[in-house]
Amino acid sequence: MALTIGKNQEEVLKSFGEPDRIDLSAYGYDWWIYNKNPDTYLQLAMEKGKVVSAYGIGDLTDVSPFYIGQPIDEIYSSLFFETSLDIDTDTGSYRFELSEEDMNIRPLIKIGDIYIQLYLDKFTGTVSSVRFLNAETLIKQRPYEVTYRGELMGEPEFSEEEWLQVEDGSKQQIFDFTNIIRSRFSLNQLSWDEPTSEVAFLHSSDMYNADYFSHTSPTAGELAERLKTGEVKYTIAGENIAAKYVDAIEAMEGWLNSKGHRDTMLNKEFTHLGVGVYQKYYTQNFISK
Repeated sequence: MALTIGKNQEEVLKSFGEPDRIDLSAYGYDWWIYNKNPDTYLQLAMEKGKVVSAYGIGDLTDVSPFYIGQPIDEIYSSLFFETSLDIDTDTGSYRFELSEEDMNIRPLIKIGDIYIQLYLDKFTGTVSSVRFLNAETLIKQRPYEVTYRGELMGEPEFSEEEWLQVEDGSKQQIFDFTNIIRSRFSLNQLSWDEPTSEVAFLHSSDMYNADYFSHTSPTAGELAERLKTGEVKYTIAGENIAAKYVDAIEAMEGWLNSKGHRDTMLNKEFTHLGVGVYQKYYTQNFISK
């Protein structure tokens, strides 16, 4: 996958075929989603006809020079991880500073002209997924604290319709990621539940518009009340929320490395999932029918 960075659309089609889905991202590029086989799940970010980022999470996805499930100790024995990384481009000079938490769950590595975010599962001590980026995309997303001289590229201005496309893609990605991770731990696959998804979307939009971050809505109440209002029938339910993450990938890996969120996502009793995304507010509602 690292070798896809910079490849043009024709080369991608020749190597991977037509994508199973195309999702608009919040950064202006399109995610080409290859999710037909969860074991080889990957996403390629296409901008101006070229790959600017690639992401792999399937257990058999080729993320060389690493691999999914690789022990962290094996990587630390062969690579040195810097706590800061400098990038010089035509638009300016940038320094990314990684916190201790960043170093533990998503260190940043430069190999040649490619930047690599290693998403680590701190509970198993293994590689959970890998993202490859070019310099411009990393600067645009700013997933770490950054200081700079020059121009700081902003996110594109989107219409309401375009945001709906971003949100729809993000919720589908989160659904896919959730089942891939559950499969990794030999758990049952969850089925999509549209009424539950609508409840999740309303909570994400409510948090954004009312400017709060909580499982309790000032107007709609706790999860049980919200599911009742949405006429969702269930025996047990659980919820994960996240806000202001770069994208669905970062939100999912954040949940995976948080004990309470992880326990919810990996609860063997759940049978269905609804995901709701509003801009960069994310809600997972799990239920058992």
